[in-house]
Order: sequence, then C-alpha cells, then structure tokens
Amino acid sequence: MFWRGVWGYLPANIVQGLVGFGAIVVFTRLLSPEDFGRYAIAFSVMTLVHVGTFSWLEASMARFWAAERDQGLADHFTTLYRTMAVMTAAVLPVAALLLWLSPIGDGLKLAIGAGLVGLPIRSLAKLAQERFRAAGEVSKSAAMDIGVTLGGFLIGATCALLGVGAASPLIGLAVAPLLALPFVLPGELRQARGGVHYRDRLFGYARYGYPIAAGLGLSLIMASTDRFLLEVFMGPAAVGAYHAGYSLSSRTLDVLFIWLGAAGTPALIMAWERGSREAFMTAAREQASTFILIGLPAAVGVALVARPLADFMIGEDLRSVAASVTPWIALSALLSGMTSYYLSQSFVLGRRTDRLLLTLCIPAAANVILNLILVPRMGVMGAALATTTSFAIGVLASIVMGRSIIAMPIPWTTLSRCALACGAMAGVVLLLPAWGGVLELALKATVGAIVYAAVVMTLNAAGVRDLATRLIIARTGRSMPI
Repeated sequence: MFWRGVWGYLPANIVQGLVGFGAIVVFTRLLSPEDFGRYAIAFSVMTLVHVGTFSWLEASMARFWAAERDQGLADHFTTLYRTMAVMTAAVLPVAALLLWLSPIGDGLKLAIGAGLVGLPIRSLAKLAQERFRAAGEVSKSAAMDIGVTLGGFLIGATCALLGVGAASPLIGLAVAPLLALPFVLPGELRQARGGVHYRDRLFGYARYGYPIAAGLGLSLIMASTDRFLLEVFMGPAAVGAYHAGYSLSSRTLDVLFIWLGAAGTPALIMAWERGSREAFMTAAREQASTFILIGLPAAVGVALVARPLADFMIGEDLRSVAASVTPWIALSALLSGMTSYYLSQSFVLGRRTDRLLLTLCIPAAANVILNLILVPRMGVMGAALATTTSFAIGVLASIVMGRSIIAMPIPWTTLSRCALACGAMAGVVLLLPAWGGVLELALKATVGAIVYAAVVMTLNAAGVRDLATRLIIARTGRSMPI
C-alpha cells in the first residue's frame, strides 16, 4: 500500500512542488515586500484558526475510516459532516466580528478576511481528500490535489495582476476548492445517508482529534511566532523577506514529506490495525529509510544552492535576506518533517494524542522563548536560529516520549550511509565555481544529484541498490522472448 501510494501521489506532488516554487517567483515579484509580509501574517492567522476549528474533524476522518468500515460508515460520515456544519455556523460570525473590531490596517484585514472565508470550503475539500487517502483511492485524491493546487495558484496570480494586493493568494486558496466541491461533495454526503449523529462517537473523535489539532497549533506557533515578532520589531518588509526565504527552503522539504506521508500514514495505520507487530515494524523501518534517503539530501542540497536559488526564484528586493536564512530553514524543515510524518505516528497509532500534545508543548515553548531572546538582537537570522533549535528539541522529545507507547524504529545504518553520501555531495559541490544565477544553480544541482546517487548506490543505502537490481531483473525478465 505504501509504494502504491508513493507512485500514485507522485504527479500531485510534482505539481505541488512546481506551484510552490512558482508562487514564490510570482508573488515575490507581483506583490510589494510589505504586501508579501502582510500575506505571510494573514496566512499564519488563517492556518491557526483552521487548526483550532476544523482540523480535528479531518484527522478523525483519516484515522477512524479503516477502524470503522466493517461496522458501516454512515454514522461516521453523518457525525463528521453535521459537526462541520455546526462549527461553521458558530465560528465564522465570531471571526468576522473580531476581525472587524481589530485595530489593523485595511490591507491586512482584507487578507485575513479572505483567508477566513475560505476555511469551511477548504475543510470540506480536505475531508473528502482524507477519505480518499484512507480508502486507498489514490487517483481521486491525487486528481483533486492537482486541480485545487493549480486552480488556487492561477486564481491568486490573476488577482495579484489585477492589483488586489496581499489578499490575492488567499482568494485563490478559497475559490479553487469551492470549484472542486460540486464534483466530490455530493458523493461524500451520500455515504452519510441513513446515518445517526452519535454523541459518544463525536466525543471519541474529539478526544482523539483535538489533541492533534492543539499539537498542530503548537507546530504553527513554532512556524509563525517569528513572523509576528519580526512584524513588531522590524515591520512587514522584514516579514516578507523572511517568509520568502522560509518558503523557498521549507517548501522543497514539505512537498517531499507530504508526498511520502500521504502514502505512508494510511499504510502504517492499516499495518497496525490489521497486521502483526513484526510486519508493522518492517513497514515502519522501510518508511523511515525512504524519508531519510530522499529528505536528507534535499535539505543539504537546498542549503548548498541557497544563493543561486534565491537569485533565480525571489524578487530582487527580498532575495539577499532570504538566501541568508535558507540553510537554517532547510534543516528545520527536515527535522519538522521527520517528526510530523514519522516519529509522531507512535502517538497517532497508539491513540495517545494527549501525549502528542505534551510532546509538542516542549519545542513550542522553546520556540517562543528563543524568538523573544534572539529576534530583537539578531533580527531575521535570530528567527531562523530559534526555529531550527526548537525543531531539534522537538525531535528529541518525540523520540523519548514516543518510545513508551510505540517505539518507532530508527534505521541508523541508512542514516549513516545517507549522511556519508551527503558529505561527499557537499564536498564536490563546494568546489564548483560560483557563477551566480541559473547557471550555478543548474550546475550544482546536477553534479550534486549525480554524486549523491553514485554514493548511495555504492553503499546500498536504504537497500536502493537491491531495489534497482530487482527492478532491472524484473524488467529484463518481462522483455525476454519466451
């Protein structure tokens, strides 16, 4: 199930990556540094509100589908969608009133408003997509992801060209899933036909999902405290420059981990619910090795090409500061991805999301404290250092506290071999000429990828040489005449 999902979700994640980088190229040029900073703040506010209201329902759809499908899913769907409707009716008016009363500028207020209006729309689309993933309907989930991603980018870019300002990307994020809902929502609601809204079932979902939502909120605090403090101490232009560098590096790793996690999480849940412990540990070790094999060189590679990548991707007014923080954010994105998509699965599988919440409190508190200390003294670089340090603390907390629930295996051999390959890659890339711009980026990316691939094949890191040999033999066997 894992590898079927990995290959099935690959097209969607290629689109995610291209659109993510395209958004950096387009919006850092079409928006002023101040508007780009306002967009970053509005996006953080929107995401925090989403996590606090709807994400626990999405998590419950993903986690309980496999466990309850044999008992009939109508009650499951009814409970989730009716609760979704009640939450929408309760949250949006309060959010609108608070936004209207808030003493902020009109540009930022419009951007936040656009983000909040899209909350229930995105959540309905997310519920459907989580159901597709849980059911193993890879093609449906991937097609929906591609459509919403491309549509959101094109609509947002059009709004920016028309001079809408900081709200432009957020309008795209609201309108694109709205256009997708007529194609998916009727079918999802039909599955709730005849279902009953059980209160005890809802409480069970809440006990499971709210700690996850709170944990996501703490993760977002770790990812957004720096922006709010930069706004206070340095203004929206500094936020824009920092967010550009943050997006440039984290987007690369996020796309990889979202891709692997979309396939990996349902596979781990299915292995835990329906397989033996030995089979689960084998599946978990395979996933961790794959994450390291792909994620570690991606983080190191982004750090090595930070300057030419910023020259190519980011508008001139923002690129210098953005390039300076890119290596640190690449490391923090790697640590965050390994924690969220692998190490934290012990709490999800064991249904001990209360422990997950406690685990996330530690790095979140460290992040706030470090940002308060470092941002006033070091500015943008202080924010980057605080973020990286707090995510490293999060990795240690997840390992220590998760072992008492489900000890997720750590493939130390794969880690050491991939680290050695990354060291060889870095040594070669650092010797290459620094021409600047696209030529330097293309040269270093190509040479680095070749060196890394050669070393991991030689060392057989994560069993990649064995896998390649099996594929070649299988391919040759099929093509041989009978």
